Amino acid sequence: MSPPPAPASFITPRRQVARKYLLAGVALAVLLGGYWYYSKSGDAAGGGRAANAAPVRVVRVTRRDMPVVEHTLGTVVANITVNVTSRVQGVVNSAAFKEGQFVRKGDLLFQIDPRGFQAALEQARAVLARDQAQFANANRDRDRYISLAQQGAISDQQRATAVTNADVLAATVAADKAAVDMAALNLDYSKIRAPVDGKTGPLLIQPGNMVSATSQAPLVTIQQVQPVKISFSLPQSDLDRIQARQKGSGLSAMLDKRGLSAPVDFTGNAVSGQSGTIELRADFSNTDFSLVPGQLVDVTVQLDDIPAALVVPRDSVNDGPDGTYVYVVTGDRAVTHPVKILFDDSINAAVAGDIKPGDTVITEGQLRVEPGATVRVLGGGVTDQPADKSKLHIRVPAKQG
Repeated sequence: MSPPPAPASFITPRRQVARKYLLAGVALAVLLGGYWYYSKSGDAAGGGRAANAAPVRVVRVTRRDMPVVEHTLGTVVANITVNVTSRVQGVVNSAAFKEGQFVRKGDLLFQIDPRGFQAALEQARAVLARDQAQFANANRDRDRYISLAQQGAISDQQRATAVTNADVLAATVAADKAAVDMAALNLDYSKIRAPVDGKTGPLLIQPGNMVSATSQAPLVTIQQVQPVKISFSLPQSDLDRIQARQKGSGLSAMLDKRGLSAPVDFTGNAVSGQSGTIELRADFSNTDFSLVPGQLVDVTVQLDDIPAALVVPRDSVNDGPDGTYVYVVTGDRAVTHPVKILFDDSINAAVAGDIKPGDTVITEGQLRVEPGATVRVLGGGVTDQPADKSKLHIRVPAKQG
């Protein structure tokens, strides 16, 4: 049997209490959900604004003297290069030096077989002696015939013939002396000597080979490597500065890695039509023989100074349709400022424009920056730019405004 139903007076109060608690819980849940939703929405909106700010790195603008310095590659050139050839024909008997040896002017390099030249000299001397004897006899005949002609014992024609014979033999003796000198010279040419001080290259013709005076093939090449020249080129846009510097204090070239400096003593007489550059040269003593012809070296040339220049990193300068400009960070926004490049050394640039020392310019992240937009500075804030251009070896052309 089922239990009897409860009285109505006991059911109604309990249900009313449960309903009140249920409604209160629903209301509390709605309030908490609304609070959570709006707080999350606010956070998302703030995070979105932060995420939209372009991340950048900035550097301060400085004012200092800016040296106008060009860095380029130079080539070591021998002061003198001589291709040693033979002036007579013969067989090379020996070489009196080792390949790569330093030699002095007048040192023996090669010996050509001298026997033929010695015999030719002896023959020329013998001919000279014979003709000198005949000339002496002709002089005696001339003197005798002149005396007889004065006495009327012989005709004038005989006297004239005697005088002519003496003159002919005088000329023959002079020719014989020249032949002796030539034979002696050829004998001396059989000893090939160093024409300059320098360093020898490899033997190009080995002993035992026949050489000729008409052949242009060198036996060896000697290069004078003390001193040496450094040849380098600068763009024609620097020509005005080069000429002004040479008229003033003079232009010097410095070898970056060696700390050596020498005055520029040669400027080309024409600008290359192919490269648009002009050649310059400077002599270096090369006392330690460390510079070798054909070697590439890093050359620095200071052309001028820009006093009290506004200096910014080269990476901060941008190209636009209206010219070059920089982004200056004001507050948390990037503002464009047009600038004109006075000089660019590929690390820093001297500029003129509506900026001042202490301004912060953007050096990284410009591609994501829009004029007037907010930016977010990375790396802990502003950093200082390098004070001067370091040892950069190859010149990078400046951007043109």
